[in-house]
Amino acid sequence: MNSYDVAVIGSGPGGYVAAIRCAQLGMKTAIIEKYSTLGGTCLNVGCIPSKALLDSSHHYEDAVKHFEDHGIDIPGEIKVNLEKMVARKQSVVDQTTGGIDFLMKKNNIDVYQGVGSFKDATHIVISGEKEEEIEAKNTIIATGSKPSSLPFISIDKERVITSTEALKLKEVPKHLIVIGGGVIGLELGQVYKRLGAEVTVVEYMDRIIPTMDSGLSKELNKVLKKQKFTINTSHKVKSVERVGDEVVVKADNKKGEEVELRGDYCLVSVGRRPFTDGLNAEAAGVKITDRGQIEVNDHLQTNASNIYAIGDVVKGAMLAHKAEEEGVFVAETIAGQKPHIDYNLIPGVVYTWPEVAAVGQTEEQLKDKGVAYKVGQFPMRALGRSRASMDLDGFVKILADKSTDEILGVHMIGARAADMIAEAVVAMEYRASAEDVSRMSHAHPTFTEAIKEAALAATDDRALHV
Repeated sequence: MNSYDVAVIGSGPGGYVAAIRCAQLGMKTAIIEKYSTLGGTCLNVGCIPSKALLDSSHHYEDAVKHFEDHGIDIPGEIKVNLEKMVARKQSVVDQTTGGIDFLMKKNNIDVYQGVGSFKDATHIVISGEKEEEIEAKNTIIATGSKPSSLPFISIDKERVITSTEALKLKEVPKHLIVIGGGVIGLELGQVYKRLGAEVTVVEYMDRIIPTMDSGLSKELNKVLKKQKFTINTSHKVKSVERVGDEVVVKADNKKGEEVELRGDYCLVSVGRRPFTDGLNAEAAGVKITDRGQIEVNDHLQTNASNIYAIGDVVKGAMLAHKAEEEGVFVAETIAGQKPHIDYNLIPGVVYTWPEVAAVGQTEEQLKDKGVAYKVGQFPMRALGRSRASMDLDGFVKILADKSTDEILGVHMIGARAADMIAEAVVAMEYRASAEDVSRMSHAHPTFTEAIKEAALAATDDRALHV
């Protein structure tokens, strides 16, 4: 029987990063993955493939709608080759997952393929092509999450689909009904909207991206409607039925009236649930909460002291980069170091176009806590860089403490917001004030000038270009 200092169950961003850091710290490490490729949901059927399709569909939309304005004339009809687009997406996935294979070999991490389940707190049985058993002084559970559904919905993976199937459709839907106005539904909805589908979003809450600042929700709603999305908020879905090649969705609106929608595909994107199936956690004494999450303390340690859990199986936002930070945190904790994570400074991003990004507290959270704050906001359309690229939608909003001027939250929607949010994270990690940021030189012309201008606006309303 092979023995290890650390065994990691699950090879998503949290798991493989944890394994690498453990190996870097001199621990003999194994990683267990039930699928044939490493990388988990993110690399195989999540973050990476969805961004590949978002980029491809964005290029197509630019060619159809914007190239002429840029003085680029393309003779003949511009057509979508969905098969080739999906094939390119898969090649990106293959390259990325292949890179994880390389990293495992580079760091001398043993890879086991199969389902890892606890025999007891220090022994793991791996059921794959053959059954193996390994011993581990410490184990990190990083088994991730799966798409959630609603009790009355039957996902047939053909017409009623999850994000996994939406990444490999063989045709562009005529009418895609998206249940759920969160990150996944809006991103994939935009992919197929650009390619020619009619897209209708049905959201239970009173706004899309409901966990983000309401100003971002309002602006993204306005932009998507301009892109011809149909968005139905405050709608409670009560039935989803497939009739031949048609899907019928019935929902009650906020007045209690029944609304019926008919489409050829229905994407169910109502969130994700922790995945612990087959783990046999109880054999190791690991406690799972009523919500299906693994219970951990502040050190991400389960009630079995040598077993840790990270990522989507524990509390907090289900984000790949949050899982990565937790993977490093646990590896360094096992090694006797004293790492830290500030969960308030884990940024969130929606990769629609314009992109949406945020870090820190929302206005609603500050109001609920009774924190006195001030707001500085700057529109993207006032930037020279935005006009040059024709990306005029959106804004940057900075929330700062009214008395100390410390930045408490940064919320942005606009071109390249996903990249720009890193500046806000750095500033807040060092507890910068709005004035600190306002006095830093930003290259011109860039989108990030909006951050400086929003900081100026938060500092005695000193924005220069509005």
